[in-house]
Amino acid sequence: MANTSARMLRLLSLLQTHRYWPGEELADRLGVSPRTLRRDVDRLRELGYPVDAARGVSGGYQLQAGAALPPLLLDDEEAVAIAVSLRTAAGGAVSGIEETSVRALAKVVQVLPPRLRRRVDALHTYTVPSLPGGGPRVDSGALTVIAQACRDDERLRFRYTSRDGEATGRLVEPYRLVSRGRRWYLVAWDVERHDWRTFRVDRLTDPVATGARFRPRELPAADAATFVHERLAAVPTRYRVVVDVQVSAAEVAAQVAGWGTVEPAGAASCRLTMNVDTLDWPAFLLGSIGAEFDVVEPAELGDYLRTMGGLFLRSA
Repeated sequence: MANTSARMLRLLSLLQTHRYWPGEELADRLGVSPRTLRRDVDRLRELGYPVDAARGVSGGYQLQAGAALPPLLLDDEEAVAIAVSLRTAAGGAVSGIEETSVRALAKVVQVLPPRLRRRVDALHTYTVPSLPGGGPRVDSGALTVIAQACRDDERLRFRYTSRDGEATGRLVEPYRLVSRGRRWYLVAWDVERHDWRTFRVDRLTDPVATGARFRPRELPAADAATFVHERLAAVPTRYRVVVDVQVSAAEVAAQVAGWGTVEPAGAASCRLTMNVDTLDWPAFLLGSIGAEFDVVEPAELGDYLRTMGGLFLRSA
């Protein structure tokens, strides 16, 4: 019975994406026969979940859109993950979502069993958030529209301002949203430019789902996060920063979090390389690492650090 219950929750989770699932694909995902899948769908209907079914060779299943659904059951780990995520979102980089997150958090915590509530409180009390970066904030409504278009395989229109200030209209097939530091990126196939592109969501305005569906293409990378990293690394920047840091590569990599590359140079030293347009971020990062370092290039970084060091010394 435990296996059946776990499978039912997995089935419900897949159906709640609201996409159309071919019966064969859904059965493969669950590791069951088509006959068992039909029985599980019937059980969900008995519980009040409105599942539509199409018969035939291309038949499949889909949860009715806009239907009033019974409460979703969560296991312990899922409930804690939701509560912690809402706490994080309440102080995050998404504009307009803080108050909504606080309201949702209050509702979730209220229905948690005492043992889970204690876990959430412990995680909140005994973890320290990282210092906020200077990244731009994005509109929560825009994120919602984009995420739904990604989920539903629906073409998206929006206005986009490039890094040189040029504003253009775009029609894309959205693939994934990627959060990198305090910035959000949309990975999408640009219909009019016939190529994969990344778009900074804070430079994107007026996203509108067109209602036109598409068949997802194969991304030319292992995953969306890797694609964004590779694209950003290829963008020309003003400075190439190379610094030798007297601490292990693992410690530096934990601080860099994908904003540069770290190569070991010994048991307790490494070389950090970053491509940036301004020198304030490398300076902040080196200060947060808190270890001795030598600037290899550019000379401007040494000048910048001396100027800022003098400012701090005078202020102290």
